[in-house]
Amino acid sequence: MTVRWRAPGRVNLIGEHTDYNAGLALPFAIEQGCTATVSVAQHGFTVTSAQNGEQVTVDDLHELPDGWVRYALGPAAVLASRGVDVPPLRVEIDSDVPLGAGLSSSAAVVCSVTTALDDLLGLDLSPDDLLAVSRAAENDVVGAPTGGLDQLASLRCEAGQVLRCDFADFSTELVPFDPAAHGLTVLVVDTRVEHGHAGGEYAARRHACEQAATRLGLGSLREVTDLPAALVALDRPEDGELRRCTRHVATENARVQEVVELLRAGDVPRIGPLLSASHASLRDDFRVTVPELDLAAATLEEAGALGARMTGGGFGGCVIALVPVDRVDAAVRAVERAFAGAGHRAPVSFTARPSAGASRLDA
Repeated sequence: MTVRWRAPGRVNLIGEHTDYNAGLALPFAIEQGCTATVSVAQHGFTVTSAQNGEQVTVDDLHELPDGWVRYALGPAAVLASRGVDVPPLRVEIDSDVPLGAGLSSSAAVVCSVTTALDDLLGLDLSPDDLLAVSRAAENDVVGAPTGGLDQLASLRCEAGQVLRCDFADFSTELVPFDPAAHGLTVLVVDTRVEHGHAGGEYAARRHACEQAATRLGLGSLREVTDLPAALVALDRPEDGELRRCTRHVATENARVQEVVELLRAGDVPRIGPLLSASHASLRDDFRVTVPELDLAAATLEEAGALGARMTGGGFGGCVIALVPVDRVDAAVRAVERAFAGAGHRAPVSFTARPSAGASRLDA
């Protein structure tokens, strides 16, 4: 028996670095995704990647080599550790999500394999269990300290909707998002500055958030209800980073909820300034942008975008902008000129629309 499942990457409309703070986020799935073709093998665990042309075979799920194989076989390793009798497998992955762009290429791999294994092995996992397995694959097997946003989006999003994620309890709610009805589209600009979540800066920001919550006597920064008082309480000279992180998380949660309310009211254009405010907070308080991200966001606004912000973990990746459809070409050209003038690599741009989450394909 062979099964094929496709899971998408995602764009996070707003709500950055809030997931691991028990906060709010608003992602939507994109059309680009990863297809996992999985079947039972005679022996061993063989993984093939269409992108790099590599084929790797391992004998033990608990002794996986570092690198991309951990994403592809991580879900099987998690299931085995939880008592599932995982047979020898052949896993083929084929993804068109840009790597290192902050569009959750890794979650697309993990979620496509997780859902394929659930189908192949007849596990009938609940939505919460699918989330738990896919998160554990990235957190525990790969060692990437992601907070669950990417996996929720890849598993649960639907076309024409954004997904309000509440990480206090991992509950989700679909919210209509139809920019085209207002003559708008979401333009994605990939700066082609790659980043890696398993590395230091992302983990450092997460640690700072945990430290701030501990100092404030809270379980998480989601619980901050009086921001001025919280900032006063973080009064030691060395608390600058803790104050900045606290301010970003508290204000970002408020922005997410305001965007949700505007979308429920059908007022898509008014979310633009909130996207820009999010970028400013990520740049000035959370300090996870790089010059290419800042240049792209500023240039897109100058070219007519209603708002623009980096999306993803930062330190590279993509900027999204809410752009009038008739201004898209001019906006793309403006960013290309700005990057060329600054000596940056040429960016890659495309429009994104809210798409479906993980689904089964004909084998």
